Amino acid sequence: MSTANNRQIVLDTETTGMNMIGVHYEGHRIIEIGAVEVINRRLTGNNFHMYLKPDRLVDPEAFGVHGIADEFLADKPLFADIADEFLEYIRGAELVIHNASFDIGFMDYEFGMLKRDIGKTETFCQITDSLAMARKMYPGKRNSLDALCNRYEIDNSKRTLHGALLDAEILAEVFLMMTGGQTSLSFSLDGEQNNQGSGESIQRIVRPSSGLRVVSASDEEIVAHEGRLDLVQKKGGSCLWRA
Repeated sequence: MSTANNRQIVLDTETTGMNMIGVHYEGHRIIEIGAVEVINRRLTGNNFHMYLKPDRLVDPEAFGVHGIADEFLADKPLFADIADEFLEYIRGAELVIHNASFDIGFMDYEFGMLKRDIGKTETFCQITDSLAMARKMYPGKRNSLDALCNRYEIDNSKRTLHGALLDAEILAEVFLMMTGGQTSLSFSLDGEQNNQGSGESIQRIVRPSSGLRVVSASDEEIVAHEGRLDLVQKKGGSCLWRA
């Protein structure tokens, strides 16, 4: 087994949602794990990617972020079915996670539900929070994954929805740039790098500055909006609309 000093696992998860109050993970489940292995600052191609059946419904707000539907997950394995394989993959490595407390909270909750005395992830892995690193490097600036991609000129155009494996691949490139300026990586999906030409572009509409009708949100819409902002803050570590 490689040591944590030279073996890093860049990891991301998607979940059924998060609690508005209290412990963010309790009652919610992991539905996707995506991880890429980096050894001596090189991607090995030894990735880990699983969709999981959560035995509960995905919250609508979470579906709006990652687009993973209940019907898609119905025939996927349970976390208990892949726990040993996952543990073997991450054990002894340095886990690099953006906003690590969120994903580690869910992982520890899943391990605890197995009732196997596995222990907290921090007892068998070193944990590095790339969001905390970015905040120290760029205080007062936006440090979401998208913001860091823009800062380092990393192409994240395929990231129209959150996906654990794609986010892990992008984060690996961001992390290597943050820690040493590695620029030779390429993260194109198989068979897609030359198939993005739908011809669609963003059309911007210029409206007059006066005469616009103001429509106030209802109480129900405000609650739904706050739930979406919670998910944005979870993934990015900050939320522009709450700044």
